[in-house]
Amino acid sequence: MRKKVALITGASRGLGAAFAESLAHTHHIVAVGRTTGALEALDDRIQAKGGKTTLAPMDITQKEAMAHLCRSLFERWGSIDFWIHTAIHVAPLTPAATLDAKDWEKSIAVNVTATGILIPFIAPLLKDTSTALFFDDSKAGKKFFSAYGASKAAQIALAHIWASENVRTGPKIYILEPRPMPTATRARFHPGEDKSKLTDPKIEARRFLNSITHWKTKPAADTET
Repeated sequence: MRKKVALITGASRGLGAAFAESLAHTHHIVAVGRTTGALEALDDRIQAKGGKTTLAPMDITQKEAMAHLCRSLFERWGSIDFWIHTAIHVAPLTPAATLDAKDWEKSIAVNVTATGILIPFIAPLLKDTSTALFFDDSKAGKKFFSAYGASKAAQIALAHIWASENVRTGPKIYILEPRPMPTATRARFHPGEDKSKLTDPKIEARRFLNSITHWKTKPAADTET
């Protein structure tokens, strides 16, 4: 029996890397990220614990590259057991009236358009027993979050729609909201924050994985943390 496979988009650092390390003892990790050095460091940590990874240093906005990756996954394994989507572009805080066009365009490209492309690419790889995870941010609709807030809300709306369409048939799709963590995303919005009061991403990854185990019979569209 083949080892289970987990595809993690946004695996370089933070919550994505934490999920990769948490799943590596039971899954072959396909780690997608833009930062080669960070992916190689993740690979070193996983290999040190006896795990295996396939590194995919690429930008999720590159449609052809992602299509090639998904074809390769199908040819090698036929299906995957997990898709964990943590890739995100974090534009600076700014009022909507002074929103920078480049920040807006990149936010839409990474957070919305790429997600809308990836779901049709990855859905055929997911079995009815497979699991896909997306991550909400309750602050996305607050003032000054403009590009990040609007694009994150659109991403999560798409994930909820997909989840509701698959409640009866699978795959299982969960939209989760992490506790505040000392990640680069949070640091962008809260510079100088006391990180000792934040939750380690590894703890959050384990918490979510444990929760999913108990949610096996709960409709994905209604799942809350």
